[in-house]
Amino acid sequence: MASNRPAPGAPFIPAQRSDDTVVYGGPRTDEGPWEEWNPSAETVRPVRGRHRVAKQRGGLARGGLARSSTVLGVGVIAAVGAGGMATAQTGKPPVAISLPDLPTFTDDADAEEPAAEPETAPLSGIGVTPADTGQGTTDAGEALRARIMAQAESQQDQVDTKAAQAVLAAAEKKATAAAEKAEREAREKAAAEKKKAEEEAARKAEEERLAKLAKQFALPTSSYTLTSTFGQAGSLWSSGYHTGTDFAAPTGTLIKAVHSGTITSAGWDGSYGYKTVLTLDDGTEVWYAHQSSISVSVGQKVTTGEVIGRVGATGNVTGAHLHLEVHTSSGGGIDPLAWLRDKGLNP
Repeated sequence: MASNRPAPGAPFIPAQRSDDTVVYGGPRTDEGPWEEWNPSAETVRPVRGRHRVAKQRGGLARGGLARSSTVLGVGVIAAVGAGGMATAQTGKPPVAISLPDLPTFTDDADAEEPAAEPETAPLSGIGVTPADTGQGTTDAGEALRARIMAQAESQQDQVDTKAAQAVLAAAEKKATAAAEKAEREAREKAAAEKKKAEEEAARKAEEERLAKLAKQFALPTSSYTLTSTFGQAGSLWSSGYHTGTDFAAPTGTLIKAVHSGTITSAGWDGSYGYKTVLTLDDGTEVWYAHQSSISVSVGQKVTTGEVIGRVGATGNVTGAHLHLEVHTSSGGGIDPLAWLRDKGLNP
C-alpha cells in the first residue's frame, strides 16, 4: 500500500480563537495542546480481505469534524445545541441498511489472493419440524424398502419361473420317455404276439402236413429197437461208418413199404444179404437189407404199409435186424430217422 511521506516538522502555533465561540469538534480550552499528525506506512496497518479500501486519517480540521474519505457513517446523529441535547426518535422499528461492496484500488505487490467463493448453502430448514424430517426419512426408507422388496420378488419370480419350467420340462421328458417306452413295449408285445401266432399257425400247418403225410407214409417195421444210427463210426462197417439205421427185431418180423412206389431191385447183395429197393415217385430210394425173405419182385407197384419182406440176419450182421438206408434222387445217402420224422412219423 502506498503511504504518505512524513511531512516536515512545523513549530507549534496555538490557535487564535475567541474563547466565547463554541465549535463542534473544535479545540477546547481544557484539552491539548496537540500537534499535527500525518499517517505513514508504519502508523497505518493495511486492511486485508476480499475488498480493501485505502483509508486515510486526518487531523482535526479547524471549525469542522474530520471524516473518512471513502465510507460515510450512517445513523442517527445526536446534535448538541446551545440549550440542550437532541436525541434520536424512538418508537419506530430499526431499518436494516446494507451497503454495497466498494472496489479496491491498490498497488500492493504482496496483496493476498481473493478468498474462494463460499459453497452454496443448503436450502433453509425453517418451518420443517423434526416430525416432518422423520416422516420424510421414513417415506424414503419405505420407498427404498419397497423397491428392494419388488426387486427381490421379481428375482424370486424369475427363479420360480425357471424352476417351474425345469420341472415342467423334466415332467414332459419323463412323460415322453414313458410314452415311448409304453409304445415300444406295445410294439414288442404286438410283434411277439404276432410272431407267436405265426409260429403257432406254422406249427399247426406243419402238423396238418405231417398228418397228411403220415397217412401216406408208414414205419418200415414194428416191435423194434434202434441199435445203430446213421454216421456212427466203427470197424464193423467197410466204409468206416454206418450208412443207415438198424431196427433190431426178431427174425420173421414183417417189413412194410414206407410209401407207395415201385420195386426197382430185389435179391442178394453181398454184405447186405437179401435186399429190396423201393423207388418213390420223387426218385427217393429206400433200401431194406439183411432180410430173411423177399415178398415182391422188380417192377411191382406197392402202396404205403404193404408187406415187402421179413426181418433176418443175412449178410454181414451180428444179429437179426433191418438195416434201412435212404438215398436221394442224386444218389447221396441221408439219415433215415430224420427223413422219417420229416414225413410225420415218430420212429
